[in-house]
Amino acid sequence: MARVALVLGSGGARGYAHLGAVEELRSRGHEIVAVSGTSMGAVVGGLVAAGKDREFADWASTLTSRRVLRLADPTWAGGGAATAERLMAALDELVGDVMIEDLPIPYTAVATDLAARREVWFQRGPLLPAIRASIAIPGLFTPAVVDGRILVDGGLLNPLPLDPTAAAAADFTLAVSLQGPREPNEPSSPARGFSVRRAEWAADLRRRFRRGEALAAVDDLADVVPIGAVEAPAEVGPEVDVRPDVRTSEVVSLSFDAMQSLITRYRLAALPPDVLVTVPLGAARTLDFHRAEELVELGRQLTKQALDDADR
Repeated sequence: MARVALVLGSGGARGYAHLGAVEELRSRGHEIVAVSGTSMGAVVGGLVAAGKDREFADWASTLTSRRVLRLADPTWAGGGAATAERLMAALDELVGDVMIEDLPIPYTAVATDLAARREVWFQRGPLLPAIRASIAIPGLFTPAVVDGRILVDGGLLNPLPLDPTAAAAADFTLAVSLQGPREPNEPSSPARGFSVRRAEWAADLRRRFRRGEALAAVDDLADVVPIGAVEAPAEVGPEVDVRPDVRTSEVVSLSFDAMQSLITRYRLAALPPDVLVTVPLGAARTLDFHRAEELVELGRQLTKQALDDADR
């Protein structure tokens, strides 16, 4: 049996995988002695620290797409599309009015202070307001106001909060990142490129400027990789509809995923955990909260593999 410091990352519904990671650790007899989390990681981490994660898993397995929408509490004001009041009421039924410092396991929830542009660690005070601040995805959930500060999702600055557990008296640190690479068959894009072929772009530049010196800029860009697979028209004007067929919530969540993936790589390079469990982005969309059972099992399998690899 080993003492484990547990770090749970942000990533919406993929965070159900955190529950599977906890199940696998317990099945091996390991003791969780510290936990930190951001966004969905803060939800699961808080319930683990309070000893209520199994009850949460049972409740989450009953959710349907329709019930998830009702829990979100759509709104037209307050800086977000939903208030999440019903979700917080459901969590209140599970854990009640508990203080972080009274939890049997040391716990840290990470949020972002918009005005100060800094991350905030909740290590004391009421548990549920800390979780509510950490899950406030900008544009989706309304911000939380705590002590006069406007707080949003901690994943904005720290998607995988390794720092709070650095001093824990643990045998090893296990981190669960929800920002893993997508599957090989998913769409990809070059690292650099134009949305139209270089020759077409150059012709457009000539037409617009009609000046010899402007053409020099074209040759300077010869090393930029064009997106050759894209069949784009030579002229792109207002009459061409290039809007993607996606919902606003999907644009927000995909944008957030892109940002968090980059930040997570930097965080891991600066402070790598002893064991890293990586859940791929393609496992679920941010708002797929009706898929609890399969994502819990995915988390368990990925954690089993990571722990087995670490023991070799």
